[in-house]
Amino acid sequence: MAMVDEPLYPIAVLIDELKNDDIQLRLNSIRRLSTIARALGEERTRKELIPFLSENNDDDDEVLLAMAEELGVFIPYVGGVEHAHVLLPPLETLCTVEETCVRDKAVESLCRIGSQMRESDLVDWFVPLVKRLAAGEWFTARVSACGLFHIAYSSAPEMLKAELRSIYSQLCQDDMPMVRRSAATNLGKFAATVESAYLKSDIMSIFDYLTQDDQDSVRLLAVEGCAALGKLLEPQDCVAHILPVIVSFSQDKSWRVRYMVANQLYELCEAVGPEPTRTDLVPAYVRLLRDNEAEVRIAAAGKVTKFCRILSPELAIQHILPCVKELSSDSSQHVRSALASVIMGMAPVLGKDATIEHLLPIFLSLLKDEFPDVRLNIISKLDQVNQVIGIDLLSQSLLPAIVELAEDRHWRVRLAIIEYIPLLASQLGIGFFDDKLGALCMQWLQDKVYSIRDAAANNLKRLAEEFGPEWAMQHIIPQVLDMTTSPHYLYRMTILRSISLLAPVMGSEITCSKLLPVVVTATKDRVPNIKFNVAKVLQSLIPIVDNSVVEKTIRPSLVELAEDPDVDVRFYANQALQSIDNVMMSG
Repeated sequence: MAMVDEPLYPIAVLIDELKNDDIQLRLNSIRRLSTIARALGEERTRKELIPFLSENNDDDDEVLLAMAEELGVFIPYVGGVEHAHVLLPPLETLCTVEETCVRDKAVESLCRIGSQMRESDLVDWFVPLVKRLAAGEWFTARVSACGLFHIAYSSAPEMLKAELRSIYSQLCQDDMPMVRRSAATNLGKFAATVESAYLKSDIMSIFDYLTQDDQDSVRLLAVEGCAALGKLLEPQDCVAHILPVIVSFSQDKSWRVRYMVANQLYELCEAVGPEPTRTDLVPAYVRLLRDNEAEVRIAAAGKVTKFCRILSPELAIQHILPCVKELSSDSSQHVRSALASVIMGMAPVLGKDATIEHLLPIFLSLLKDEFPDVRLNIISKLDQVNQVIGIDLLSQSLLPAIVELAEDRHWRVRLAIIEYIPLLASQLGIGFFDDKLGALCMQWLQDKVYSIRDAAANNLKRLAEEFGPEWAMQHIIPQVLDMTTSPHYLYRMTILRSISLLAPVMGSEITCSKLLPVVVTATKDRVPNIKFNVAKVLQSLIPIVDNSVVEKTIRPSLVELAEDPDVDVRFYANQALQSIDNVMMSG
């Protein structure tokens, strides 16, 4: 008898758990749906489990979200593609709930299932589902429907295709802005499946409705549609239909729409081609760069280099550069920061002479900007300018900016500039670096903030790699070793960290003669934290130096530390001794 009841058990447990008050239990049982389906077998999953899920009107969004996700990968458990349609009813219900993320996941799962279904099944089951949702009286169903058209359309017969196009057109004129927004978002996907004959007639008329919508949230989504449709249309149609829309959007009364145009402008230029870009889009772009809304100027400024690449240098100098000059003294620091992060890329576009004449003064003014992010953005992209004009012209102005940033009261600014020092060093060359930046690099080893000290130690290692061990032996090692007697134990710890990083770069000889004695001396330090760090450093030096040095110098120091009163010191010393033994055994 027990054997007969066995297959009923999972569904009974599932029903109990799905009705349980504890949300965690309900969630767990939904996440185990595939296991339950396997236990039930394909037929009972289709006949019992799926209908049960269709009726399960759980009120918790988290459970519904999990269910929408699980059902998307459920085709194998209901008997494969020929039975995929049984999964549609529960997902259709989920497409109408109030919570957006549940609806989105249900639409995603429906698209996944629909893309695997056979054409005849799509016509019999999927297309009617889309039509039902599109005609739903509650707006949530209509919002979801918009995301399914691109799956339903391609396999529908001619009559149905015409009907689907007309339903989509109605959704674009729906009373609810949320539905129109969804239609605008999904227009590109739907248009990609529509035959080119209907693109111009039906899709472009739908697009026109959206571009003239009274809600700015719908219009700004139509901007994204411009780029998507532009890729589908022939160039001449693109100029006729899309270009006027872009130009009017760039003067839209809502700043959000103008912001969207500024953000998408490069893609839009690609859609309409080079000639219309020069005649129509350059003026539109100039308007956006001079927009009265800072957010729009930020988006436009961030695209300045990309945009200039499409233009000839003459056009860029004539139209774009005057705006760039204005933006470099913009009242909003965020606009200046956005400009600083891309302006260096204009140098290769304009060429050497134009860069020296027009861009150099702008770089220099941004390097003196009161806002640290602006100065940092310029310094981080220096290599782009160096390739065009060489660093000499900038070095005089660079230095004060670097020194100021190096001493900025915000530690994150100091940290950012340290990270650029190796880049600067390679650009400025060894001579300039020794004179001006060497002292700064040492100063950071004694910063009050740990992250800065740690970054400074890493910086020394990168500089030693850049300029070579001989240079480091002259300019880094002596200063580092001088700091080993610092009265503050945290600074002494930074020196140990620097030594462990520098040793692999400096090689065995210098490590043995200069670095190792300092580390051994530190085993006598008063502070346990220093001593266990000494043990770690000694362990890191084992692979660098000869075995004889390990036995003569490193092992005795570690043996001494292994008898330290402090438990941590003993632990790390023993760990290092263990690693010596391992090396000796494998050697």
